[in-house]
Amino acid sequence: MQSANMLLKRIVRSSVLPFAAQHGMKKDLFPLSRTLSLSLCLKQDNSCSPSEKLDLDAWKKVMKSGLQEASETVSEREELSSAAAARELLEMWRLAGRSVPENISDEQLKTLMECPSKSAKKKYLKYLYIRELYKKNDKRKMDEKRRRRLEEQEEASKTSEDRRNSFMCVWANSVDKAYSWRVAQSMIFGQPLVFDMSYENEMSSREVANTVQQLVFSEGCNRRCADPFHIHFCNFKEDSLYHKEFIKHYREAWGKLLITVTDQCYTEIFPKDKLIYLTADSPRVMKTFDHNKIYIIGSMVDRSIKTGVSLARAKRLGLETAALPLEKYLLWNSGAKNLTLDQMMHILLTLKDTGDWKKALEFVPKRKYCGFISRPVHELKKALNLINTLKLKKRQEEVRKQFAKSYSKKLMQK
Repeated sequence: MQSANMLLKRIVRSSVLPFAAQHGMKKDLFPLSRTLSLSLCLKQDNSCSPSEKLDLDAWKKVMKSGLQEASETVSEREELSSAAAARELLEMWRLAGRSVPENISDEQLKTLMECPSKSAKKKYLKYLYIRELYKKNDKRKMDEKRRRRLEEQEEASKTSEDRRNSFMCVWANSVDKAYSWRVAQSMIFGQPLVFDMSYENEMSSREVANTVQQLVFSEGCNRRCADPFHIHFCNFKEDSLYHKEFIKHYREAWGKLLITVTDQCYTEIFPKDKLIYLTADSPRVMKTFDHNKIYIIGSMVDRSIKTGVSLARAKRLGLETAALPLEKYLLWNSGAKNLTLDQMMHILLTLKDTGDWKKALEFVPKRKYCGFISRPVHELKKALNLINTLKLKKRQEEVRKQFAKSYSKKLMQK
């Protein structure tokens, strides 16, 4: 009996209730379902006792729930069909040239469907159409303003860049002319400065390239100075490594440089009593800058630190030598006292202009010294030795013993 009831429920819900809801047979559905259930029960079970009763209230609840589900599905289908019809109507009106918005949201479509009359729908659609026009117009104005602002910024940047470039070109040309005029004057009235270019055989090709790079920096520094030197490249041979590297750097400007390039030795051009060879290996320390002397710098970058090469060359030529007073003014830390060619140029130009060793030796790299000497030298050397022992981890046991002795003496005194 129970299985028959369940089967009847399924049949009624799946076929009878939707069919009745679509054809408006809701009133006659309850007696039809009751007779179906009674007849089915009688056919399936003839041996039922007359005392058994059917629960008609339960059947009513089941049938009502089925009708509600059917009505909900029908209402959803009606809403979908009405929305599609409304969109088709909007498309037709748009093709006909009426005031209809191009884009409409689901909420606006629902409001349109709820309008009571056709004239109300037309008014609502016209309102949406006008509002859409206003939005498009505002967006177009904003895009035009943005485009106009970007064009103005580009024009302003172009004009400012053109002015800056033109000003920079004029300034560079005028400054270049002023520098060239100074160097040209130094070639006639200036103090000579000689670079000895006879060390090509003492260096590798990499060291020669590094030497030429430092010479290029030196020439630029001298050119920008207020009172430049008259630079001489002596013992310079054509088609040498020096020459090839200079052409790589200067190219067409190599022949226009305001310097003197010669293959002669400096002893053949200048008197020997005026020549001073600057070398770090010299026993004589330079005290002051002499404007009447001609200083010679060896054009060599020595990575392996070959000591005595330039000193031997100067002695062989019978020239006076001198070294910079680095230990007199600087608390030297570590490393050799050889400086690069551009650093030597900076130091000599500063000495020529000011005569102040402290200002001139500021071009020495800071890693090579601890500071300028302001106390007695022996005290500074003691402090430096202590720093080096602690830094290099040498003589740690002696330092500890010294500290223990001094600490025990202090305790005894207390």
